[in-house]
Amino acid sequence: MSTAALFNPIQLGPLQLNNRIVMAPMTRTFSPGNVPNDLNVAYYARRAENGVGLIITEGTCVGHPGANGYPRVPFIHGESALEGWRKVVAAVHAKGGKIAPQLWHVGAIRKAGIEPDPEVPGYSPSGLIAPGKENGVAMSKQDIEDVINAFAQAAVDAKAVGFDAVEVHGAHGYLIDQFFWAGTNERDDEYGGDAVQRTRFACDIVRAIRERVGDEFPIIFRFSQWKQQDYNARLADTPEELAAFLAPLVEAGVDIFHCSTRRFWETEFEGSELNLAGWTKKLTGKPAITVGSVGLNASFIDEDKRDMVDASGVATASIEQLAQRLEAEEFDMVAVGRALLQDPDWVNKVKDGRLDELQDYSKESLTQLV
Repeated sequence: MSTAALFNPIQLGPLQLNNRIVMAPMTRTFSPGNVPNDLNVAYYARRAENGVGLIITEGTCVGHPGANGYPRVPFIHGESALEGWRKVVAAVHAKGGKIAPQLWHVGAIRKAGIEPDPEVPGYSPSGLIAPGKENGVAMSKQDIEDVINAFAQAAVDAKAVGFDAVEVHGAHGYLIDQFFWAGTNERDDEYGGDAVQRTRFACDIVRAIRERVGDEFPIIFRFSQWKQQDYNARLADTPEELAAFLAPLVEAGVDIFHCSTRRFWETEFEGSELNLAGWTKKLTGKPAITVGSVGLNASFIDEDKRDMVDASGVATASIEQLAQRLEAEEFDMVAVGRALLQDPDWVNKVKDGRLDELQDYSKESLTQLV
């Protein structure tokens, strides 16, 4: 089989990409003082130089006191941080690449003591980090309004420093996802209720961004069924439920969906071979990015023993199979994470047919991250 489908250009509104390979967002905590520095510039420029079609940055914290949950994560607010990102964007563009920041608020994941505001609590819909597990405070209406404005301002600033799009992080049990998930959203106002009503917070964020950046600036939205608090959690058990969940986000202004799964080759619903990205594209008509263990070998198990590949030892789906599904237009783009973190030349190796040169992923092999 051929991998050629991975290297077809694609036009997504105003966003012209040279190929279908996306660099997935990966938190690295390489930004002391929460400001992107020369290491960040070199890291992203190197992936652009080596053929990544679209880079989505590590999560960048919006300008709300509770947005940050980890040390040394870059912000996307404040003069110093924005100037750092301006240098990153310029370097990526100089190498012919395109780049979008992932806009992030961790919500109830936040623990006390995280700098630069160690006394700030975690914020969440109902003061819950998981079903029945309290952490932080339930958000007031003013808190909700403040966070919506923080996301919108981050998008405005991202556009001003030259980014090509923005991605809103609505996945993995962080703040926006905490509103989606019945286990963490017990509100009885307009931001709670059934699965469709629980999309309101995300939709208000997307609408606020759209109003501030205009119609020609792409908004990517990342979502997932699984949560880091519960790998078996699901927002939708049927295609009908998924369609109902996605429709308000489309109406709010999402241009592209980034559909996070742990293993891209796994089917989403019984009776169909489509994965989550495949179903999302089918139900919405919007471009979809698939992601999940692309390029990982079957021996890889995460350090906390929650396997990213099948624990039974079944090998990861091949790069050729991935390309075949892309050629069949099941989805439009493919996000690559750890494999591209480890090997900046991963894209070129695949493009040149040098699959035998692809390395098995291991944490021990990450000797340089730039």
